[in-house]
Amino acid sequence: MEATERIKEAAPLKAMVPWKERISYGLSDTACNLAFQVIGTYLMFFYTDVYGISAAAVGTLFLVARVIDAFDGPIIGIFIDRTHTKWGKSRPFFLWFSIPFGLMCVLTFTTPDLTDGGKIVWAYVTYILVGIFYSCVNLPITSILPSLTNNPKERTVLGTIRQFGGTIGQIIVTVFTLPIVALLGSGDQQKGFFLTILLFSIVAVVLLLNTFVNTKERITNVQKVVRVKDSVKAMKRNWPWMIMILMNFIYWMAMTMKNQTTVYFFKYNLGREDLVPIIMALAFGSLLTLLFTPAVANRMGKRNTMVMGLVLAIIGQIIMGIGAHNLSISIIIFGVVINAFGTGFISGLLSVMLADTVDYGEWKNGVRAQGLLTSASSFGAKFGMGIGGAMTAGILAMGGYQANKTQTAESLRAIEFNFVWIPIIGFVIAAIALFFYRADKQEKQYLVELEERNRTFRENEK
Repeated sequence: MEATERIKEAAPLKAMVPWKERISYGLSDTACNLAFQVIGTYLMFFYTDVYGISAAAVGTLFLVARVIDAFDGPIIGIFIDRTHTKWGKSRPFFLWFSIPFGLMCVLTFTTPDLTDGGKIVWAYVTYILVGIFYSCVNLPITSILPSLTNNPKERTVLGTIRQFGGTIGQIIVTVFTLPIVALLGSGDQQKGFFLTILLFSIVAVVLLLNTFVNTKERITNVQKVVRVKDSVKAMKRNWPWMIMILMNFIYWMAMTMKNQTTVYFFKYNLGREDLVPIIMALAFGSLLTLLFTPAVANRMGKRNTMVMGLVLAIIGQIIMGIGAHNLSISIIIFGVVINAFGTGFISGLLSVMLADTVDYGEWKNGVRAQGLLTSASSFGAKFGMGIGGAMTAGILAMGGYQANKTQTAESLRAIEFNFVWIPIIGFVIAAIALFFYRADKQEKQYLVELEERNRTFRENEK
């Protein structure tokens, strides 16, 4: 293997990342969720019930925009691999794109007085652009992880802290968005959503800049600029990476369909829209399992821990289905809590296991392409969110959903199908895919071999 395709390590395998840096890293995902979770959770409701766009038009918008937008991930990943600055490869993106990202979030919830066609054009432009700028600040969170440390246990800790921070951001959004909208809007939901996203976006920009200042890329590549054709080589025979792409797609499709219909389900099926912030607050349950994720993963393995999370998520969804059939709020709440426990294990390991595929790809193919490989998370997540959003809107449209009106029995079943049953199908498929994931068993072998290669390279360099 040529020297330019090897890793030059700046820290020993047992190096720990300082707590200040750990927290700053975790806050990057808090920032992304503060702004982008408003889009993922409430944008469909905003479009249909606030801005006045039909559910069918929103479904087409979500599908077209997200499919187009999904391909920005690999492009940005290639840019990361080809970036070489004094700050590293991934860190500069926090500096360059945090403000544009915050601005586009605000514009997405801006409601200019336009014709119906004009509203759709505005929605397309802002929705696509906010997704692109989201990739520019979110992809580096994953791509920088292999550069922060080469210690697998430390990566699990960092990934857990990241997800903990992201969950905090998600909870703030899901619990407080509607109350803040009501408070700031004083009855005007258009004004309320605009001021709320403005507030969240300002905080997000500050947190992203903090991540830029307080993180450090320790594990560097001798090949300062990785050529595109070399990056593509890292995908060859990288089965763990392919499985993680599928996992990201399925997980985010299922979660998008569930999250987007939460407000519909409680507003129309149960007639208790006031419970939405409380139900969203139950996501705190995922924080409990996140705290235990590193210890459980060290004992059971990352794959088995994620499978356990998927099983818990499925059980929680089934309980929610029983509660929905009986219109029992207490049973639904119980199911939501169990589901949150499961998704805590899943979300805590997605980025960690994807970062592991960077090492695996280097071991198999001699190329370390962290930008391109980790960009798969964005591609899978965005494509999943796009398909999920389109399916949600399509099923609502087929059910005859009409905003702010009494729903028919068919439209109520469509809402319940989105909220309860489709996520179960997604989680089952994801669990089956994980049974083909074998990187956990090979981790010690490929890390030892990579360390030996790198040690030889350092000795030859002297």
